[in-house]
Amino acid sequence: MTAKRNTWQKDAVRAALGEATEFVSAQDLHQVLRNQGSTIGLATVYRALADLALQGETDSLQSKDGELLYRACGTSHHHHLICRKCGKTVEIEAHKVEAWADDVAKEHGFVRPSHTIDIFGDCASCSVKSGLD
Repeated sequence: MTAKRNTWQKDAVRAALGEATEFVSAQDLHQVLRNQGSTIGLATVYRALADLALQGETDSLQSKDGELLYRACGTSHHHHLICRKCGKTVEIEAHKVEAWADDVAKEHGFVRPSHTIDIFGDCASCSVKSGLD
């Protein structure tokens, strides 16, 4: 699929997403942009996020409520550690996960496996706050 052209709206969404330290919803990103004085519409934010995802510039995951959340990410294959309390997200390389996925697929007669893995837990800061360290 051909990448769509860059627009000021997509550039604004890309910049705002790049400032986020965790996964964010389109609505939250729209509010950030509006607070910065942008006239961008919510539908345009959704379109820009979809385009950025197709171009591999964002990752997305579904929240417990079923809402898609987005984060600017690196282009190499990776996974995430995500704090379930504050949303802090850390990209992790996938070497061991790749080997495990290949072994499991092979064991069950599958070829060309792919996967999406996000690991949820409590970050160090949140676990200290709640006395779980």
